[in-house]
Amino acid sequence: MGGAPSTVLQAALLVLVVLPGITYQFLREYWRGPVPGERNPGERVLRAVTASVVLDALYLIVLGPQLVSLARGVGHDGWSHLTREPRLTGVAVLVLFVLTPAAAAAGVTSWQRRRRRTVRYRGIPTAWDQLFRQRGSCFVRMRLRDGAWVGGWYSTRSYATSYPHPAELYLQAAWLMGPDGSFLRRVEGTGGLLVRAADADVLEVVLPPPAPPTPTEGRDTPAAPLATDE
Repeated sequence: MGGAPSTVLQAALLVLVVLPGITYQFLREYWRGPVPGERNPGERVLRAVTASVVLDALYLIVLGPQLVSLARGVGHDGWSHLTREPRLTGVAVLVLFVLTPAAAAAGVTSWQRRRRRTVRYRGIPTAWDQLFRQRGSCFVRMRLRDGAWVGGWYSTRSYATSYPHPAELYLQAAWLMGPDGSFLRRVEGTGGLLVRAADADVLEVVLPPPAPPTPTEGRDTPAAPLATDE
């Protein structure tokens, strides 16, 4: 296999060539969050390799002679060529394989965020994530597929799952619901309510009325909102 790396040093250099794209892809996913188009591991690897090709090409354009000289020296003298100036080697590794890919990932992420402000489409994976991403305290009611209504109070002790997990909602306080979807009263002794989005065909967020709760009701039990118009 004449085309395969014949030494450990050559294999290590091959990894270093791909490393900038791996750093770029990792930070892009971390800052942007998961998206449906990148669930396939093969697509993620392809994006990382493509980013490596672009970054390596830019490195060669800007620092071509220096990088070629460094590669020849390593191939001739082995690792001793890098250990002669360890500080310079460390700075080069940090800049080429961490800081530059990180700056590229940050720049692309920032540009996409600004661009999304002017278009209707958003990169948030699902409408469920958008609904509960920065949701404050509110009432939530859901109509199940059999026509029954369930609902409760969503606040600091509540939780909504996010992509790629199935859409589920934990409400910290369950409420007794009327047949028209109106909130009647808080369920006595409630410890919360767990609802799966797959079991419902309608979900509505209802903001609490502006009047503060009475002292006997407590902060977690605001006044009931008005009934639905249905």
